[in-house]
Amino acid sequence: MARILKQILVIDTEKDVAVGIKLPFNNPTKGLFDLSYSTEEQAISNLKNLLLTSKGERLYLPNFGTGIIDLLFNPNTPEIVESLSDEISTAISFWMPYIIINNIDVQNKINSLGNNAEHGISISINFNVTNRGANQTIVLDINQNGAITVQ
Repeated sequence: MARILKQILVIDTEKDVAVGIKLPFNNPTKGLFDLSYSTEEQAISNLKNLLLTSKGERLYLPNFGTGIIDLLFNPNTPEIVESLSDEISTAISFWMPYIIINNIDVQNKINSLGNNAEHGISISINFNVTNRGANQTIVLDINQNGAITVQ
């Protein structure tokens, strides 16, 4: 069954009306949540939400998210880079077709210095929100324990 895509009108015409909630969910200075006031800003938060959600984590939406965490615990081979890129681009094109991916760069981080050995992966996603949006970049740094930081 095909998904029906519909055009959504731009809702950020009024500067004092919030469009959504930004990630992360904390803003102690202005209230409980930090709000986004433009559709582009909200699209970036939605993309972060998609990337940080594992498949099966959302109730009633078991296919929402990516399998990034599952892929990280596979053997660290050259194929992991291609698998991560495919997983991310497939999820974005299905759930967020308004985001145009320019480049996905996956780098293995290996530091094998005795007791301070560290391993991880860095994923850099360069994208536009629609054709008129500016170039944006999100970087996911994943360490050997599976902790993800977003820049």
